[in-house]
Amino acid sequence: MGRSGWRSRRKGIPNEPALLAAAAENPGGSVAEIDPRYVDDPNGYVPPEAIRGAWLVDSSGKLTGEYEENPRHGVPQDDFSRLTDPDHWLGWLGDDPATAVRKGIEESLRAQVADAVVEWVKILETPRFLTGGRRRTEDAQLVLVTRAALAAPFALSVSTRQHGRSVLLGVFSWAAVNLSSPEVRKDRHWFDLGAGLDWAGERLQERIYEIDGEIDGADGTADR
Repeated sequence: MGRSGWRSRRKGIPNEPALLAAAAENPGGSVAEIDPRYVDDPNGYVPPEAIRGAWLVDSSGKLTGEYEENPRHGVPQDDFSRLTDPDHWLGWLGDDPATAVRKGIEESLRAQVADAVVEWVKILETPRFLTGGRRRTEDAQLVLVTRAALAAPFALSVSTRQHGRSVLLGVFSWAAVNLSSPEVRKDRHWFDLGAGLDWAGERLQERIYEIDGEIDGADGTADR
């Protein structure tokens, strides 16, 4: 069965040992053709746009000669839909949460390598969100948001002069406290390469309280 939107056409069956071996390992499936202009390691994360197309494989593991072209093939683009689609309040990130998170990711990378250039970022799953607040004294039905955090699993491509292009996976976390008092608001980012969403999500609350403790300690009121 063809993929929705992919255009199928007949091509001569190539006699490439690696392609034939991959077909033998995927009977009844397909073997993708990766565009090396956008991905250096086809065995790592491959953005959908970097797939030129796919060779169909019959039930015996042989190429059928049918090739499906990927209509999305081209320069990989940012995708923050998993961040912005959920029905969750992101007002603490400003008017454009996707731009704010991308900027946070870039800053995290440039703190390690000053000339790092982010080519594209994709949020791979719905992030974990954490929001805290207190009830308004004048109206117990209203809650004043005082702290918020998120953990967003990503794949991205970054290039530097020394190392060239690298595709990285991990979780970007952002926590902010004192949201009701902009003059003393404090934000912090964490860039956990190779981490999983469950691991990072479990640490959101302690990371928020870590920032709270630093502020309270500086005020001389408490030290958690």
